[in-house]
Amino acid sequence: MRRLEWRVRHSTRSLLEGGYRSAFRGKGMEFEQVVRYEFGDDVRDIDWNVTARKGEPYRKKFVEERELSLLLLVEDSPSLCFGSQGKTKRETVLEAACFFGLLSADNRDRTAILHVYPGGYVLYPPMRHRRGILRSLLQLMTSRSPDLWPLPEPEIPWKVVHSALSRGGVLVWLGDFAGETKPLDWVGLRSRFELVGVRIEDPWERRLPDMGLVDVFDPTSGEFLSLNTSSRAVRRLQEEWAREREKRWKELFPAPRSRCVLSTGGHISSELAQFLLARMREMNVA
Repeated sequence: MRRLEWRVRHSTRSLLEGGYRSAFRGKGMEFEQVVRYEFGDDVRDIDWNVTARKGEPYRKKFVEERELSLLLLVEDSPSLCFGSQGKTKRETVLEAACFFGLLSADNRDRTAILHVYPGGYVLYPPMRHRRGILRSLLQLMTSRSPDLWPLPEPEIPWKVVHSALSRGGVLVWLGDFAGETKPLDWVGLRSRFELVGVRIEDPWERRLPDMGLVDVFDPTSGEFLSLNTSSRAVRRLQEEWAREREKRWKELFPAPRSRCVLSTGGHISSELAQFLLARMREMNVA
């Protein structure tokens, strides 16, 4: 955890003083009432209809959330137990979750973690103190991967998501999205929260290497298989699967700034820092 924290600090020097909040909306804004405009108020909040009716300037008053509410949804599916680069997708997704958690701890955000795995889930309740967030992250990092197969796909308890995250908060959904379908209440989730998807993939999933006949382990079924990577039919099936996954991925997160793809062979902290910086620039332009 200390080594990971050092990498996060090294990769996000320009973000750790709260600037990363600009990568998100950062606060929920709910209309409360109309009040008389006073010198120094934001002119963008002026209600021109009321101003015209009253003959003097009035502005809209909003209720603000002073803290950033963050929920890390870690979907720990069996397919994460694969990796061709010396590191599994599960190790990568946990490192990415800890990146967000450590960053939010330094900014004293209200942070919760929902760890969903085959057969159940664990909710680490919202914490706003650094010590509590680090304790939750350590428990997440030391959680055991599945060791019995076959396993069912994890079922995300969306009701828990709604109860654990306040309106206007940020939901960071981390997983490999290998066969993900759009949740029934996806429109409601998008209207209530700011959604960010972080997909973990292995280079072999993007392009299958031509290695001839290889013995592989299927983590979703627990079986050992012989795979002919030189077969045109096998390679065509893999390419079709990759295209279909990409299609579903973009349907879930249409805006480029709402989705991030990480590779098991990449530098996770640096890539996530660049992702946040790109979001900040795009949102400032918008």
